[in-house]
Amino acid sequence: MLTLPAFLLALTLLIFVHEYGHYRVAKWCGVRVLRFSIGFGPVLWRWYPRSNETEFTLCAVPLGGYVRMLDEREGKVDAAQRHLAFNQQKLHKRALIVAAGPAANLVLAVLFYAVVHWTGVVEPSAVVATPPAGSMAQQAGMQGGERITQVQEDGAAWQSVQTMTELRWLLTQAALEERALRLQTQEGREFVLPMNGLQAKQADIELLRRIGLDAPFTPAKMGEILPDGAAQRAGLKAGDQILRVNGTTVSDGRSLRELIRASNRGAQAPPMQWQVQRDGRELTIAVSPTAEREGDLWVGRIGAYVGGTPELVTVQLGPIEGLGRAVSRTWEACHLSLRMIWKMITGEASLKNLSGPLTIADYAGQSAKIGLTQYLLFLAMISVSLGVLNLLPLPVLDGGHLLYYLWEAVTGRPISDFWVERLQRGGIFLLVILMSIALFNDLARLFS
Repeated sequence: MLTLPAFLLALTLLIFVHEYGHYRVAKWCGVRVLRFSIGFGPVLWRWYPRSNETEFTLCAVPLGGYVRMLDEREGKVDAAQRHLAFNQQKLHKRALIVAAGPAANLVLAVLFYAVVHWTGVVEPSAVVATPPAGSMAQQAGMQGGERITQVQEDGAAWQSVQTMTELRWLLTQAALEERALRLQTQEGREFVLPMNGLQAKQADIELLRRIGLDAPFTPAKMGEILPDGAAQRAGLKAGDQILRVNGTTVSDGRSLRELIRASNRGAQAPPMQWQVQRDGRELTIAVSPTAEREGDLWVGRIGAYVGGTPELVTVQLGPIEGLGRAVSRTWEACHLSLRMIWKMITGEASLKNLSGPLTIADYAGQSAKIGLTQYLLFLAMISVSLGVLNLLPLPVLDGGHLLYYLWEAVTGRPISDFWVERLQRGGIFLLVILMSIALFNDLARLFS
């Protein structure tokens, strides 16, 4: 139920801030703004402030917005108002007005990140689960349960790490940059992950799984037992500590889940002998997982939440440090976004990284269900993406117009209407292709 409202709120807020950036700087530069619109198509609501010459509208299709300024290229302008027209402004003013939209989105991202840092966020500590067999972490010698306290990338300064979110962020950046990463534990042990050999093409949970550090450490305990599942039929109870499965010692929730998944033999899952500690007693319980289809594979399921609560830590920063961390996080997100776009253009990364409105709506709903902090982090990341996207040098985007102004600054004359028209058509065509790919990816994720 939260998905649609959370998505519409996010979309409206981010579009409003973007367009308000254009609007505010245009007014500051002395340009007359005719309309400020959220959405396109039929007008659902309009407002004329008494002391303002701008019409404010809310339209039926909320996938964007625009600020319409007085401009001789779009209609006849009275001679007495020519000085208020956008096209009559000096080059630096036109560039400022165009750049103000993406800049407003980046400032909003800084604000959201800062609020999260100031109010504090509760997240799993950077204590890692047992790495999957064959993963990079396992090959580096990690066994699970290590508390990562510092990370160093290719000889740079060590960075302190407190949470799994921070660790995953650094891992993703290093993988996409193809740089080796050195991890240091609380006990002073070091592990080197040679990310340059990973050849990452997609920034997702599968990438972190290949690295082997996709989940925090959780105790091998039973959580919620679902009705009519294999766990309930076997007599397992929430809070049971699992010691061994078929004689194999269980180190954490991750390794227990892997044993359950691998318990099947085709469409059959034979009984497993579990040694369980309950109320100070050790019991032997026979558990018969149910074999279920997952894509092309058969996996074992027991109908229960497997793994206890991870260790949690509250991270809260002061005003200056929180703002500094927010600026740094926004810059890193911009750099990562640009890096991914370049890798997709050059074929080094998959176009599956492109996401459309369906995926964004899904993430909006999920983050809103978790809580306000996660929703703010989601809004910050989408705001960064919107700012970076609009700065790309495509003719229909703000970055395309800035490219026109760069040409004008270098040559001393504006680009001709002939070329503007053709570049606009090409930009629209390319944008439609990108949107189609993003929508295809959304549908593929939805039905996979």
